[in-house]
Amino acid sequence: MTPLSRRAVVAVAVACLVAGCGGGDGEGSGSRPDVTRPSGTRAPAAAGASDSGARPLARSAPVGLSIPAIGVDTPVVRLGLAPDHTVEVPPIQADDPAGWYRYSPTPGRPGPSVILGHVTVGAYGDGVFRHLARLRRDDGITVRLENGTAAEFAVTSVRTVAKDDFPTEDVYGDTARPELRLITCGGPLEDGEYRDNVIVFAALRATAP
Repeated sequence: MTPLSRRAVVAVAVACLVAGCGGGDGEGSGSRPDVTRPSGTRAPAAAGASDSGARPLARSAPVGLSIPAIGVDTPVVRLGLAPDHTVEVPPIQADDPAGWYRYSPTPGRPGPSVILGHVTVGAYGDGVFRHLARLRRDDGITVRLENGTAAEFAVTSVRTVAKDDFPTEDVYGDTARPELRLITCGGPLEDGEYRDNVIVFAALRATAP
């Protein structure tokens, strides 16, 4: 991740998460982030093997995501900044895709690659990450990359947190090994907004081909 202030990365996190929930009316919201790494996080480590021995992959944008345990097999779109400098979110549509935050590392590179998804998509019903909270430790996640390779991750933990207590550094802070974060909303609806965020943490276990 590019270096940045703590306040800026919090803005990025909140914008991504609130907008990525797909609340009752299907509308997103955002704030104005300055895309950088928060102060106090670790500097990027040199590329090396993950704990599983898998070598990091060359940089290549994700194009697909598969999570067999919850029946997800979806395209992945790129998310950046909108013209008004708010964080982009996946489009609200029937074939609801996930979205990779392009200011995070590509999947399979050292650091936390961040993929967002809706929990509901307004009138279209369930979102692509509707059942994200059902994932358990060691469940597999495969991210297909533009160059034809794939990064295979294993879930290390699943956390449901109040939005006011979003663990910014745990999600966006640099890591020595390739990791993955999947993020959506969860908990009860309060005034049309989900109260919590569901965050899946995963680590690289294999690469293909």
